[in-house]
Amino acid sequence: MNPATTALTVRDPWALVPSIGNLDAYITAVNRLPMLSAQEETALGKRLREHGDLEAAGRLVLSHLRLVVSVSRQYLGYGLPQGDLIQEGNVGLMKAVKRFDPDQGVRLVSYALHWIRAEIHEYILKNWRMVKVATTKAQRKLFFNLRSMKQGLKGEAADADLHRSTLTPAEVETVARELNVKPDEVVEMETRLSGGDVALEPQTDDGEESFAPIAYLADDASEPTRLLEARRRDWLSGDGIAQALSVLDERSRRIVEERWLKVNDDSSGGMTLHELAADYGVSAERIRQIEVAAMKKMRKALEAAA
Repeated sequence: MNPATTALTVRDPWALVPSIGNLDAYITAVNRLPMLSAQEETALGKRLREHGDLEAAGRLVLSHLRLVVSVSRQYLGYGLPQGDLIQEGNVGLMKAVKRFDPDQGVRLVSYALHWIRAEIHEYILKNWRMVKVATTKAQRKLFFNLRSMKQGLKGEAADADLHRSTLTPAEVETVARELNVKPDEVVEMETRLSGGDVALEPQTDDGEESFAPIAYLADDASEPTRLLEARRRDWLSGDGIAQALSVLDERSRRIVEERWLKVNDDSSGGMTLHELAADYGVSAERIRQIEVAAMKKMRKALEAAA
């Protein structure tokens, strides 16, 4: 018996497939997995549908992993890693296997193609640009057909620079007519596709950070940490101070207020230690000790309220 066929019957068939992080090894491995016959596929599909047999589901998925690899190659022109495309396609394949009805007389490969492409399409639309380039059904159709149509219109010479070649008005009309959309939508989508991405942060360590968008697009006023710090300062200068002062006795509170919270008309600040000492008939050192003890109490009260 073929070792690969035998391997497909093991309890953990996924052990046969290496991590997708090693893309070459992964592709080599899935291409070596045997295909299922129509009879085997039907039997496995019934086992999954009628008994929830996960081993049967695993065999159906494994035998079609090469299909996902093949489909993923059709979308390499969007600049996204093939490994990511394969992972998304595998999600679509598993959805197809879950919904597969062997009694319909249709092979799983035909049914799975739709789900594989749908997941890859969704991934590309979400990740090809930070700002979505296609939202409506018509825009999605444009997105996935405009490149190939431009190549056909302009010939192989333009293939290396499809992003920068602009359609003529006549070509715009042709594309719009064939895809059943408005010419304005063709022009808009071409503009979106032609826009280049700009790295938000600097890509080099040459000290030229000021030229990266992160330097001039950042809104420091809305930065979360700064907002929290500002709210904390506002609370401390208002309700926080009042709450901390409330834990002090009358003398301690007056000493703190006179020393730190009052400003005289000449902006010279509050009372000195010696002025308060004379007021209370004690030494300046005693006033300092009371002030230190009051500050500790206030600090504990603020920490408890935080």
